[in-house]
Amino acid sequence: MPPDPQSSKMIFYLYQMCLRDTITSHLHDLTLLAFPDNCLVCKQSLMSGERDICFACIDSLPETGYHGIVGNPVAQQFWGRLPFVHASAYLHVQEGNITQDMIHLLKYKRKRQIGIKLGRLYGHKLKDQDSLTGGIDLIVPVPLHINRKRQRGYNQCDYFAQGLSEVLHVPYAPDVMRRIRENITQTKRSRYDRWENVEGIFALAQPDKVKGKHILLVDDVITTGATIESCASALMAGEDVRVSVAAIATAGR
Repeated sequence: MPPDPQSSKMIFYLYQMCLRDTITSHLHDLTLLAFPDNCLVCKQSLMSGERDICFACIDSLPETGYHGIVGNPVAQQFWGRLPFVHASAYLHVQEGNITQDMIHLLKYKRKRQIGIKLGRLYGHKLKDQDSLTGGIDLIVPVPLHINRKRQRGYNQCDYFAQGLSEVLHVPYAPDVMRRIRENITQTKRSRYDRWENVEGIFALAQPDKVKGKHILLVDDVITTGATIESCASALMAGEDVRVSVAAIATAGR
């Protein structure tokens, strides 16, 4: 009995599909051998299911857990200075630790995906504490001065805000605030000098966008809190604006 033409066509089609998938898989494997996807932090090859940063680096992140504590050390920095709703930071940063390495890569080595990844990771943490951080209407990154942004090519805080936005399903607006004066870098300045250095350097660029809203103001690192306080003060010049604070890291313990 001659074979059914339709069955033969189906068998041939399935054979072609299997052959194509096999070739594609082999080509993918060869591409990984020639151009391996490496962890942005430790440079080791990424395994199946890993993306941008390997699980080992993620597991080693020195998390603060502050998002679950109302009177955490970051919040305490602003007591009596800033009428915030909630304040926290994702990681501890200190000389030589993985957080410092990641922030350096994000800010100076154009590894912008690190900011997005950290934003997504912290976004999931914040979602678990909805009673503390729920009701956020808009995410606003602390802006760079136009000269600094032109020099660097981007604002690292924008990418952290983007990652948070994706997970929290809250829009982020990088143009709500603007830095009207280019302050000298805060590195190695005294606590008093830091306060003077950032006084009056921010302005609210889009007051209608923040009117009556709860804003999550985000930065990369909180040290004395001077930059955040200055930016938040300008932000709260808007009508009926409430502010919460979140940073990638805090230098305090």
